[in-house]
Amino acid sequence: MVKFIWKFRPGLFMCVDLHIHSIYSDGTSTPEELINEAHRLKLRAVSVTDHDTVAGTREALHYGGKTGMTVLSGLEVSAMHRDISLHLLGYGVDPEHAELGKWLLRLQQGRNTRNLNIFEKLRKLGLDVEIDELRRFSSCGQTGRPHIARLLMQKGVAKDMNQAFRLYLRRGAPAWAKRFTYSAAETIAAIHRAGGLAVLAHPGQIDPGMKVQPRLVDELAEYGLDGLEVYYPSHPRSMQKQLLELARKHRLIVTGGSDFHGANRAANALAGGKNGFCPPDDIILNINERIAEKRHAKPRP
Repeated sequence: MVKFIWKFRPGLFMCVDLHIHSIYSDGTSTPEELINEAHRLKLRAVSVTDHDTVAGTREALHYGGKTGMTVLSGLEVSAMHRDISLHLLGYGVDPEHAELGKWLLRLQQGRNTRNLNIFEKLRKLGLDVEIDELRRFSSCGQTGRPHIARLLMQKGVAKDMNQAFRLYLRRGAPAWAKRFTYSAAETIAAIHRAGGLAVLAHPGQIDPGMKVQPRLVDELAEYGLDGLEVYYPSHPRSMQKQLLELARKHRLIVTGGSDFHGANRAANALAGGKNGFCPPDDIILNINERIAEKRHAKPRP
C-alpha cells in the first residue's frame, strides 16, 4: 500500500477529485474545508495539489485521517519543456521529504521575485498598489497572480479575474513577468525522488487542437512521466479519447480532477456536484498499484 494515502474503503463513494487547490496556493478554502466538502459530496478520494508546496496536502492528510476520507498526497509544479509551459502533478510524494522541500524552495523564491517585478510594473503603469496589500488575500501560502488579480479587483482596476489577467497579468500583458521554473525532466525526477508519480496536468490546455500532445507525451515518457490527467472539466469526450490512446501507448496511468480553486475560479466546481463532473473511482486504485509497483521494482543497473 502507498504510504502517503489514507486507507481505501471500497463501496462507499463513486467519484474522485485529484486536483484541488487550497489557501496554501491560489485556492480560497482551507484543507479542512475541502475535506469536509468532499465528504459531503461523497467523493471516494481527493488530493490537495497546491502550487509548489506540500503544506496543503500535509494538512489534508491530517483531516482525511480524522474523517475517514481517502486522501492522496500531492502538489502541482510549473515546468518548461522546450518552449512549452506545462504543469506536472506529483502524487504519493512524501510531504516530509527534505530534498523535495529544498527543491521547492527555489520555486517559491522565484514566485516572490516575480511578484516584486509585477508590482514594479503595475506602479510604472500608474496604479497605486503595494505588495504588502497582498496579505489580505494570501496570508499563509504561495502567492501568485490570482492574488494580485483579486487586489486589482478590490481597487476597482479590474471588474473580474479574467479582466485583470487580460489587461495586466497574462503573458504579453504590460505587467506580466516571467519566473523561475525547472525543466520538465528535472521536475519528473524530483517527484520520483520524493517517492511520487509525475502526471501531466490538463494536457488539453497545452494545445486544444491536440497537435502538440503526441510528440510532447512521447518526449516526457522518455523522462519517466507516469500519467496523464485525462478527466478534466474542459476536456471534451473526443479529447479524452485521444488522451486515453496516448496513455495506453506509453502505459501511463489515467487521472482526473476539477482544478478547484474556490472563489478564484468559480467555474471549476469540485467533482461529484451538480455539474456532473465525476472522474471514475478506479483511478485511485491504479495510482496506488503503480506506486507500489515502482517501489518494489528492482533498481536499474
